Order: sequence, then C-alpha cells, then structure tokens
Amino acid sequence: MTAESTVPSSAGQPWDLGTSTVSVLPPRAGPGTRSFPAAARPAGKPAAALPLLLADGAGAVTGTLVLTGAPRTPLLAALLVAFSLLARPTNTARTPGLLAELPAVCGRIAVAWLALAALTAAYAPHRALSAPVLLLGFGAQAAASCAVRGAVHHRRRTALRARPRAALVVGPAATARRVAAAVLRDAGCGVRPVGIVADAPDGGAGLPVLATGEEIRRALVRDDVREILVVHPAVRTRQGPLLRALAESGRAVWELDTEPPGTPWYPGGRERLAGFRCRRLAHMTDGTDGTHGPGGRGKRALDLVVCGALLLPAGPLLLVCAAVLRISGGPGVLFRQERVGRHGRPFTLLKFRTHRPADAHESATRWSVADDRRMPRFCRFLRRTSLDELPQLWNVFRGDMSLVGPRPERPYFVAQFSQCHPGYAARHRMPAGLTGLAQVNGLRGDTSIEDRARHDNAYIDDWSLWRDVCILLRTAAALVRPTGS
Repeated sequence: MTAESTVPSSAGQPWDLGTSTVSVLPPRAGPGTRSFPAAARPAGKPAAALPLLLADGAGAVTGTLVLTGAPRTPLLAALLVAFSLLARPTNTARTPGLLAELPAVCGRIAVAWLALAALTAAYAPHRALSAPVLLLGFGAQAAASCAVRGAVHHRRRTALRARPRAALVVGPAATARRVAAAVLRDAGCGVRPVGIVADAPDGGAGLPVLATGEEIRRALVRDDVREILVVHPAVRTRQGPLLRALAESGRAVWELDTEPPGTPWYPGGRERLAGFRCRRLAHMTDGTDGTHGPGGRGKRALDLVVCGALLLPAGPLLLVCAAVLRISGGPGVLFRQERVGRHGRPFTLLKFRTHRPADAHESATRWSVADDRRMPRFCRFLRRTSLDELPQLWNVFRGDMSLVGPRPERPYFVAQFSQCHPGYAARHRMPAGLTGLAQVNGLRGDTSIEDRARHDNAYIDDWSLWRDVCILLRTAAALVRPTGS
C-alpha cells in the first residue's frame, strides 16, 4: 500500500464532483475532477497592507519629533522608522480591531525604542537617550500609531457592514438554517448567507437549498459567493472534493462550532463569526499552510542553521553509535523506511537500526517495538534516549523533513488513521518534523492518534517561527528526562 491509498468518499451524494475516492491526502483538481468558476475577488487574502504601513510610519515619524535637539537626529529618526516598519504587527482577523492588536502594537514599539536606546548607548554612551525621552517617545508613537490604525480598521469594518461577503452554508439543512439565521442577524460580521448546501431540502422556508453541483455553480456566479461556512464536522470528511473545489476557485472555507457551550472543540479556532467559534479549513481544501512565503523561508533557514550546528558536534556521537551497532548487531547499521511527508509524498526516513523485522510486511505494518524484549540493551538505550533518531538530521538537511512538524508515519498506518480519525490527513499540509507539538506534550510511542492529530493540526493552524523555537527548546529539555518512543 502506498501513500495514495484511498478512504471512503461522497460519491453517492447529489453534488458529487466526479471523483469516486478521496486520497489519503487528496490531490488538487485534475482531469477527473469538476471545478467551479473562479471568484471575482478571491477571499481570504490579507487586506491591503499599505494603509497600516502608512499608519505605522506616521506613528514612527511622530515619535521622532521627541528626538528634536538630540544628537544625530536624522540618523536616529531613520533608525526608529526602520525598526517600526520592520517589526510592524499584522492582523489576520476576519473583522480586525485595534483592541485585539493593541498589545502587539505597543510591544513592538517598545522593542523599537529599546533597540534605539541600546544602539545609542553602545556607540555614543555620553549622548545616550534618557529615560524621560524614551517614555515620551514611546507614548507619542504608540498614541499616533494606534489612532491611525484604529481609523483604518473602523473604515474596513464599515465597508464590511455596507457590502457583506456572500456565503454558502454547508451541512445538515436544519443546522445550516439555524446558523444562517444567526449570521444574518449579526450585521457586523460582514457575511451574508445566500444559500444552503445540503443532501436534501428540509421543507423549511427561507434560503434556497442547493443539492446539485450545477445549482451550486449558478449560485457562485449569481451571488459572487466568497465564503463557505461548514456547520457540521462530518461535512469536511464526507465532502472533501466539494470543499476542495470551492477553495481552489478562490473561496474561503470556514468550519463553525455549532455544538453547545463547553463542548471540547478542535484547537485553533480563535476567530468568531456571529458568536460561533470558527477556523479556516485551508488544510482540507487548497493544501496551504502558514509556511509559504517569507515565513516558510524562515522555517527552512532555521532548519539549515540548526542542522548545520548539530551535525558537526553530533558527528563523533553518530560514529560511536554506528560502530557499537555494527559490532553488536552486524551489517545494516542504518534503517531505511518509507514514510509519508508533505502533501502525501513518500520519502525515505533514516534511523539507526534497533530492531530487525522478520520481513518487509512486518516492517511496514507493525505498530511499535519499543517494549520488545528481544531488542539488545544498547538498542533499547538508543530508543529510550531518542539517539536512534539522529540520522534524521540528514533528512532535515536534504529537505525531506523539517526540525519541527508532525511526525511522519508509514503509508499503511496513514491510510488506516485517515479513515478512523477526521483531520489526520490534514497533518500533511506541513512538512514532517523531527519533533513536534504532540511529542513535547508526551504523545509519543503507543499514545492516542486522535490526540496527536489534534495537537499537530493546532500547531499548523497557529504556526510561527517563534513557536518552532519554543518547541525545539522544550524538546532539548525533554531529552534530559527521556521516556523513549
């Protein structure tokens, strides 16, 4: 079985898009998959950055007025503006507001002023900026930047109320009608449901129920639909091809939590829509994640820097482990195994051989050998201390994996877990990792697959370069108290 193993699909549904199966990690639309017309204005793209850039620039210029009369004012002013613009915060909320980003704005302005003070003290200690100047400059810049940012956000919220984005609600008809009514009552959310996509009409009045692909196509064009609201967890499992086709046409796909308050829900849903928790389902649709663009290049740079720093000192340790394994166990020091990586692509993972399976079938399908008493003492030591994973630094260096990400699994288990645990296949929108959020939370070895998938997807939903650094630090601390895998 390969990484292209299949799981049950929605072939029998009225809006079938022409695919009879859904891959473990479903591919993009191909010759056998129907697609929808592209949105006139694709949803989900960040709002224009220029107004907020000008807001931060205006705040920085206001802050430089405090430096009037200080030594080297032009240079200090230029540095302050540069610091402020490079460290400007971004807001990806559906309906952005000043209060939500106020801590980030003030924190970055404080960092800019502290950096400016440090440079001045280092190169001109007799002309260092005084504490009153720092406080006054910080206050002036923060007030100006927040005032202009607040005006920009207010204008954007007003535009959303005046021209809400059309949306289709996907899910059981009764639940979809209830959610659509709540969204329509909340004029400030900027979304206007225009139709319901359900298996069959429920006889209720109000929004039309779209039960075929052609009806959905007409609604997309007629109403310029830009948002898709999924109101039942089973929808993203059964209707993967439908959601993927809608996302690839430029629509933003969101899942709303319609369960009673207090019900545990998938992590990462920080956004709210008409009071419902919601989260973007990019991983179930277009396969994107937070590691594209500059962030992705930063993640790859972090991998190369850390790998380069670790491979040199780890070289002697690798040689010692290999020599002991060769003497005690004979040839075949390295163990090569096919694992499923990003976008479902297989790659060959490297480990020190700690167990010799009876045959290829056992190697591909046996779940765990951590407690196998046939394993030599040194091999158990390697597994307990995770030293058997060291050769995977080469996988990271090659680009097969990342330092931080979901742990890769064999195709046989990927196929099984993708059928049994909704969201498991979504882990593959991020490069596989040497360690991850699930691992630093104790989910290693024979632990809950559902919990692992939930932590992995939460990591991807909230990914940042700083979070990678934090997970690496927690992993290093965990190695002091190894528990094995």
